[in-house]
Amino acid sequence: MLNIDKTKPVLVTGATGYVAGWIVKRLLEEGVTVHATVRNPADAAKLAHLNRLAAELPGTIHYFKADLLDQGAYAQAMRGCAIVFHTASPFKLDIADPQKDLVDPAVLGTRNVLQTANRTDSVRRVVLTSSCAAIYGDCADVEDTAGKVLTEDVWNTSSSLSHVPYSYSKTVAERAAWDIAKQQDRWDLVVVNPSLVLGPGLNPEATSESFNLLRQLGDGRMKSGMPDIGCGAVDVRDVAEAHLRAAYLPGARGRHIISGHDTSLPGLAELLRQKYAAYPVPRRILPKWLLWLVAPLADKNTTRKFIARNVGYTWRADNSKSRRELKMSYRPLQLTLQEMFQQMVDSNQIPRH
Repeated sequence: MLNIDKTKPVLVTGATGYVAGWIVKRLLEEGVTVHATVRNPADAAKLAHLNRLAAELPGTIHYFKADLLDQGAYAQAMRGCAIVFHTASPFKLDIADPQKDLVDPAVLGTRNVLQTANRTDSVRRVVLTSSCAAIYGDCADVEDTAGKVLTEDVWNTSSSLSHVPYSYSKTVAERAAWDIAKQQDRWDLVVVNPSLVLGPGLNPEATSESFNLLRQLGDGRMKSGMPDIGCGAVDVRDVAEAHLRAAYLPGARGRHIISGHDTSLPGLAELLRQKYAAYPVPRRILPKWLLWLVAPLADKNTTRKFIARNVGYTWRADNSKSRRELKMSYRPLQLTLQEMFQQMVDSNQIPRH
């Protein structure tokens, strides 16, 4: 059991996000008062799923308007909070300007939140939602690690503004967080590094690259074949649980790979087909040479360098620190995928078959 202090509120940034919603739910279940920052507290439709949770669960939620790039915007929301969960960060792959759309919000937003923590005496711990993307940039990087397995000691050195900019944004944001944390000794920084987050959304309108990926696997866009790209996968509810443990276990320190399963795109498709064989889930793996030739023509964000360094590589990560120090156990991947897929069918995000 976690020893949760219910007398002090906690801050969750980006509270309407996919992962953040489940963190808020767990906190409300524990009877905690949540200060939730959102872009527009007056948008009742965007907050409906959180308000439903607050009505049903013992905890309380208060909304605060805050923007990642607005200096000092988090001061009021953070007042009196012992713990800060910083989850707000852009996750989108189709972008026009990587610096403006990804890197600035990730890095400047992280600095903004952590510098506010420096000025807020009540804060004792900051839990940062980073990513395995801050550990590796391409699947080829796994080959270069000790034992060909990713650990918390590894940092992504292969991503840049021009190559996998999302991963670059997560890397520089996490590095900025550690830089700020090391310059003070009042609050601890504990980092959660999830792999590909899957599972049902609390918000039926939830948008995330995870939903886009599952939609592509299920709506026929990939029925001619899929690339063999390795990845880790983890249930969104396990990611939320990891955040609570990172916040409330006194011994939690440093980074934590939060990944239940080493898998791949074909591996995900195979698990989906077991229950959804009637859907056009791809069976065929496209040859690497063909992808190298045509992928950049089909999608401007998929470069030949990306194909060369990601297709055909195995993805492996060591999650033993999360099991040992955060006492994590992980849901079966088949259950995660099927619950997510069924939710998307029920909400008409994937056409019924």
